[in-house]
Amino acid sequence: MPRGRYSLHDPHDHTPFADEHFQCAPGPSGWRYVAQRTNPSGDPTGSVDLALDELGRPLRLELHAAGWQVRGAALDGVTWVRTDPTGTHATEGNVRAHAFTGTSPAFLIAMTRLLRLTPSASATRVRLVALTDPVLAPRTVDQSWALLKRETHGTDNGPLTVDEYQVTALDTGERHAVHIAGDVVLAAPGIELEDLASPPSTFT
Repeated sequence: MPRGRYSLHDPHDHTPFADEHFQCAPGPSGWRYVAQRTNPSGDPTGSVDLALDELGRPLRLELHAAGWQVRGAALDGVTWVRTDPTGTHATEGNVRAHAFTGTSPAFLIAMTRLLRLTPSASATRVRLVALTDPVLAPRTVDQSWALLKRETHGTDNGPLTVDEYQVTALDTGERHAVHIAGDVVLAAPGIELEDLASPPSTFT
């Protein structure tokens, strides 16, 4: 069960905005990721709880940030309920999309589980509901994902397979690289893996 800490920053000006203290593991129904967020001063700012089924679809998503809450799942596309900090108003949403995305590294792992790309495959287009910080506002985005290469590196804990993905934002054409080993993000825009207590899980 990998556990550790990511530091999150603005990918453009590199301003730090959160640390994400996480643990994750495959389970009988798929994969689950839970994390607590703190600001650079160490104060709690929110949480992430994402469970996937064995096909990589979001069984359950619960996000908390700045008093806002979103609960969602794969249902007729993706469906969610967003609740304001006072708890008096809740709005429902539904989009014909493949999954959710956001600033948490959990969403990058979830995409790899959903797409199951191979290095020889062409890029795959996906529609996602992005839950944007700091108030978890939903917006629909289109991306394409391609697995550029897969390399195995020797480590003290045995071989480590690292996948390099190219992710393209289809509205702007902006491209970036994402490096993932098992269920841990090694490097991605706005994400740094600062601490890892145990090796990444291996998916069958």
